[in-house]
Amino acid sequence: MKNLKDKVVQGIRKGPEEPKAKSYRKSHVPFRLNFLFFIIFALFVSLIVQLGYLQIVNGDNIEQQLKASSVVEVKGSAPRGMIYDASGKALVENQANAAITFTRGNKMTAQDLLETAKKLSELIEVPVDKNLSDRDLKDFWLADEDNLEAATDRLSDEERSLGTSEQYAATVDKVTEDEINFSDAELEAATIFKRMNSAQSLSTVFIKTSDVSDRELAIVAENMVDLPGISTGTDWTRKIVEGSSLASLIGTVTSEEQGIPEEVLDEFLEKGYARNDRVGRSYLEQQYEEVLQGTKSISEISLDNNNNIESQKETFAGAKGDNLVLTLDAEFQAKVDKILQDNFQKLIDSGAAEYSPGVYAVALNPKTGGVLSMSGYHHDTGSNELQENAIGTFINSFVPGSVVKAGTLAAGWENGVLNGNEVLLDQPIRIGSDVKASIFNPTGANNRNLSAEQALEVSSNSYMMQVALRLMGINYQSGISIPTVDRQGDVYEKLRSSFASFGMGTETGIDLPGEATGISTSIENMDPVSDGGKILDLAFGQFDTYTTLQLAQYAATVANGGKRLQPHIVDGIYDNDETGGLGSLIEDIEPTVLNEVGLSDAQMQIIQNGFYDAVHGTDAWATAKGLASAKMEVSAKTGTAETPIVDSNGNTISLVNLNIVAYGPSSDADIAIAIVMPQLKGDTDTHPNIQIAKEIMDAYYDLYMK
Repeated sequence: MKNLKDKVVQGIRKGPEEPKAKSYRKSHVPFRLNFLFFIIFALFVSLIVQLGYLQIVNGDNIEQQLKASSVVEVKGSAPRGMIYDASGKALVENQANAAITFTRGNKMTAQDLLETAKKLSELIEVPVDKNLSDRDLKDFWLADEDNLEAATDRLSDEERSLGTSEQYAATVDKVTEDEINFSDAELEAATIFKRMNSAQSLSTVFIKTSDVSDRELAIVAENMVDLPGISTGTDWTRKIVEGSSLASLIGTVTSEEQGIPEEVLDEFLEKGYARNDRVGRSYLEQQYEEVLQGTKSISEISLDNNNNIESQKETFAGAKGDNLVLTLDAEFQAKVDKILQDNFQKLIDSGAAEYSPGVYAVALNPKTGGVLSMSGYHHDTGSNELQENAIGTFINSFVPGSVVKAGTLAAGWENGVLNGNEVLLDQPIRIGSDVKASIFNPTGANNRNLSAEQALEVSSNSYMMQVALRLMGINYQSGISIPTVDRQGDVYEKLRSSFASFGMGTETGIDLPGEATGISTSIENMDPVSDGGKILDLAFGQFDTYTTLQLAQYAATVANGGKRLQPHIVDGIYDNDETGGLGSLIEDIEPTVLNEVGLSDAQMQIIQNGFYDAVHGTDAWATAKGLASAKMEVSAKTGTAETPIVDSNGNTISLVNLNIVAYGPSSDADIAIAIVMPQLKGDTDTHPNIQIAKEIMDAYYDLYMK
């Protein structure tokens, strides 16, 4: 009560309270709201401008980007270029076939492939793949999700902890033999599944390429909606024209199933090839792969929102590869083939070729290096049959015999140990108790002086051995001892270098893969003492081995005066005309000089004269007189090499290689040839090598010079 009274008294003392001044503080809400509206308006205007830019200015680009996200380009195979002979006759063709194809979608599972494979197998007939492996069959069984689950349940705890690929491999091992004991119908579906499963994402493979009927094409077309990725198209088959003897030289092409060989896979992938592309596997098809390979077809695949294939449309049909025209004429090739077959068959029938592995011949143009023919036939011991083996002309090598002697003379001249057409005494060469001699003077009863030219005419072994001795710094005297191999210095190198300058013992450069260079035993692999005389054997062609092609290049080098030309079987590369046939020239294969023999014109003339005299000379021992009756003037050098063998009973059988190199016409050669006939029985005295050479020269004359 007292407090209340005090408050009243105080209020009276203070008097009435004056009113407070009213506050007029301005609100900020309308300004913020207006500012927000302004920003929204500006953004809206900016959005309209951007949309206008995208639609009007950049509309085409955006449309392409949208299309790219839903349309994918895939490439397909195209026919390879064709191969023609020198006359324009087709040797290889492409046979077009209707085909059923499969393009794999981005998200296709094994279950999807399985369902499609089963449906397709009910609509078309696909022969069961004979190469279906147990793994293929297990993959087919495991494509069913229920089967996969059942097999996965069989895994141990340790196997379940493996990575994805290792775990699947373990799962495959759990599939039993009974589970892959499929019926014929299931095996057909498994074949289709295997081919479908080989396709990478958005790549196309062939399901069926041969014997596709019109009915099957129609059925597939009608059911494409229920067969994701399945379509119809065209495939091609590589076909060598019937009757051509050049199949081995042409080579082969891989199938789509084989694809790119593993050893060159990375190289081809870098060039833009797909793994399942068909590529040249051997010889011409391999050597000229990038020329023959066509430009791939292009198809547009439309994908739906789930990345499944919606439709497929071909936008570019592809283009056939460029074509090859060869230097050889199929007609001349056929004549050479028949000459070899007929003459060698006579030797088989007489028993003279019982142990011979075959017969080989190569003809070159000594002015261009172009191959005029490459013919070879393989013969199995004890057989009367011959098998075409043209590739044996450059992958098989044999001891050449005396055909090489021009190389020995060249080594003597090049190293300063032989003077021009120098005369040496042909006499047996006695090294200790070993005697090596010319065929006409085995005992020394017919010792005679011979010039270098005459040494070629009568094929003097003694002359060549004396050149080899001079290369070691030795002038021959009866009874001398020959240095051991390790003390013979660089004589092997000097002889082999000279031979190589003509083409023997080195790569010829032929435009075919896999050529052999022959066997040249190094001195490190020889016995220093017992092999000391091998250097003399090398001098007259009884040691190293050479291919028929190398000997033909040697003959061509002598024929043209010393230019070693690179042999080539392709004359030019041509495009296609409007019908897909042989078009216009793209690239002409020009002659290539690999080297020139280091001889003077006079020295080369001595060699050419010796080759001429071997055919036309008056000496009774002239080695190739049988060619004097040829329709053109021919120069030649024969060679006989002893190659005895031991039969299964331990008996030594005397065998010889009968070889020959020749060219003609002698004064201006158009053809140079080499013929190799290995391991004939030593009692052969019909000179089949000379007979074959004559018939080949006459065949060339009749076709091109008559």
